[in-house]
Order: sequence, then C-alpha cells, then structure tokens
Amino acid sequence: MRTNTFYRSIVLAAAILLPASGYLIAQEKRNLSLDDAVNLALEKNHLLNIKKLAVEEKRQKINEDRVKYLPVIGIGGTYQYNSNLQELTIEQGRFGELPFGGVMIPLPATNEVFSLGNHNVYNAGITLYQPLTQLGKINAGVRYSRTEMEIAAAEEARAAILVRQGVEKLFFGLLIVQKQIEEAGYREAMAESRLHDARSALAAGKTIETGIYGLSAALADEQQSLLKLRMQYDDYSADLMQLTGLDPSVTIVPEPVVEGDFVKNHAGADTATGTGTAENYDLKLAKLTSVKADNSIRASKFSYMPDLGILGGYTYQEGIDIYPKNNTYIGASLKWNLNDVLSNRMVQKQRILSKQQADENILNIREQVDRDIAKARRKLRHSEELISVAGKVLEYRREDLKVQSDRRSSGLSLESDLLAAKASLAKAESDLYAAQLNYRMALSELKILTGTN
Repeated sequence: MRTNTFYRSIVLAAAILLPASGYLIAQEKRNLSLDDAVNLALEKNHLLNIKKLAVEEKRQKINEDRVKYLPVIGIGGTYQYNSNLQELTIEQGRFGELPFGGVMIPLPATNEVFSLGNHNVYNAGITLYQPLTQLGKINAGVRYSRTEMEIAAAEEARAAILVRQGVEKLFFGLLIVQKQIEEAGYREAMAESRLHDARSALAAGKTIETGIYGLSAALADEQQSLLKLRMQYDDYSADLMQLTGLDPSVTIVPEPVVEGDFVKNHAGADTATGTGTAENYDLKLAKLTSVKADNSIRASKFSYMPDLGILGGYTYQEGIDIYPKNNTYIGASLKWNLNDVLSNRMVQKQRILSKQQADENILNIREQVDRDIAKARRKLRHSEELISVAGKVLEYRREDLKVQSDRRSSGLSLESDLLAAKASLAKAESDLYAAQLNYRMALSELKILTGTN
C-alpha cells in the first residue's frame, strides 16, 4: 500500500513540476515578467518596426517636397570637335576702290578669308529657375506629405497598442494554461488513486470488473486533457517568443502577475480613458484622410495657373569667335498648357468627391466609436466585478485546502479529498487569471478606442 501511495505521489509531482511546455527540454530557461515581455515586443516586433520606418519614410518625403521651394539650379557643359570650320570670305574690291596717285586700289586689295571657329569648342554654364506661381501648389504638396506622416504615426501608435494587447493576451494565456495543467495533473492523480482503490477492491471481491473499465477510461480522459493543455501551452509560448523576438531555444517561464500591482497599475481606468472619441485612432485617421483630400483639392486649384518663374544664368564658351566668351543673363519664363487646364477640372471633381466621402466616413466612425466606447466601459466594469468575485473564491479555496491538509494529516479524510481541494485551488487561480485577462483586454480595447497610452 505504501508503495502504491509513493508511486501516486511521484506521478502527481511529475504532473505538477514538469515544465508546462511539455516535451522539449530547452538549454536555457528565462523568467519573463509581463512588463519585460511587453517591452521586448515593442522593441523587437518586426511589424511595429515597419510602422516606425514608414513614419521616417514620410518624414523624408516632406523634406523632399520642401526642396521644391528652392531655385532649380542646373550646371552643364559640352565639348565638340569640328572637322570642317565655317569661313567668312571678303572678295577683293568688296568695299570699293581707293584712288591713290592716279591708281585705283581695290578694298580689300586681295580676297580675305576669316575662320569663324576652332576645331575644339568648349561650352559650360549654370542656370537658375525660381518658380513663382507654383509656390502655392508646392506648399499644398508639403501639407499633403505632412498629413501622410501623421497618418503613419497614428498607425504606429495603434499598432503599438495592438502589440501590447497581443503580448498580454498570450502572457495571461500562459498563466491560465499553466494553472489548468496543474489542475489537470491533480485530477489525473485523483483518477489514478480511484483506479488503484477499485483494483484493490476487485482483488478483495468487493466490486465487479466493469467498474475498472470506467475508471480506466476516466484516467485516460484526464491524461488526454493534460496532453492537450501542454500542446496549447507550447503554441502560446511559441507565439509569445515570436512577438518578443526571443530565441526559440529558450524556455519561457512566465512570472505571476501580482494582484496588488495589477490593481495599482490599472486603478481608475475610467478616469484615464475619459477623453472620449477625441483621440480615437480610427477617427483620427479618418480626419487626417479628410485633411489630405482637402490639400489635394488645394493643389489642383493651383494647376489652373500658368507656370511663371524667374530665370538667370552664366555661360562660358571657347571656340566660336563671333560669340562672347562670358555671358550673364536674366529673364522670365512662362508656360501654360491649356490641355492640363481642361483635364484638371475632372481631377478636381474627383478630389472633391473623395473629400465628401472622407467627411461622411468621419460621421460614421464617430457614431460607431461612441457605441464601442460605451460597450467597452461596461465590459471593463463587469471585468472588475469578476476579478473581485474570483479573488474571493480563491481565498475560500486556499482556506479549504488548509482544512483538507489538516484533516489528511490527522487521517480524517482520503487522499482524493486533498487532491480535489488542490485541483479546486488551481482552478480558482486559473479563473482569476482569466478574469484579469478579460480586464486587460477590455482596458486595451478602451485605450484603442480613446487613443490613450
């Protein structure tokens, strides 16, 4: 009898103390708190890093558009070799004759040939063009790009909250499954104890064999449940490692969330999230989309105007004698494509329709967000009540375990009664974690809806 009891104790200890990750024995274990997991995910999550890079990309686009305010500077040069040179010939007597001493001297006296260039021709210069009428369009383009950067920043902030929510969900999922594994381990030991007692009774002729099969099936069911929970734990652990960027060879050991810290960190959630819809990310994105459409309309209005600007420059050439070597110039440039004026009317109508759609979307999102915020706050209050009730149940289960332990030590109860009390305590702890998870999810949802961190 002592041997069987010892065997059951070993099975129970193995079920409880076996790492919840199941069958893989990692080379390294790492204790991980909830705050550490969140910080790692915010630092190493690839999707969040993509959002951060997108914000920086839009910021550089603004700088690119601002460059268009500056004059357009062009520098160039050419070299040309001429195999045949143009010549200017002044025939003899082209300018008449000059009488001298009774003799008429032709002017010029002989044919004069002048070369108009050299074989080697060099040309270099710099030009500057400062747009005038297009400055308004450039300014609208800068505002458009700035709005796109603000949209990217809002998407990054929302993605950060979603990453935090995902980490919290997985972390509490690990804690819940860990307690469920502990509970399943006790129930497996209880089934093993009942099966052992039934076999002893069968050997003594106090029961029939059919009862053995039912208890054996019950034991197999508990073992199957325990196996499913361990597989679920492995899945949660793998997902959490992916979010936090941890090495897959590391075994995560989640640290329990202290109830006092939990209440302290999240007390007064209604006050912290009382900003309503003003900072809602979906509403903010809808407003920014409307602003972006308004800037595109403003830019299209400037497209009706001709492209007028001031230009100037300096050129240097060598090789053509009839042109000056150095030349500085200044002037104005005017271009006006009438076809663009006609097509721009259609473009402007399209952008006005986009603006109207964006404004309607704002009204729709505002109504939806108001309803979602009210729903999230109700869920938050209900979660707080569930945490309070689950905490009371946990305290009662702890007191019951103390009583059952004392009764077992005094020989007043069976081992199965003590195991049942331990299983009930593990379930109460699991229920408390589940209630805290519901609270965290409701709080994260409310933060997303109100745009608070």
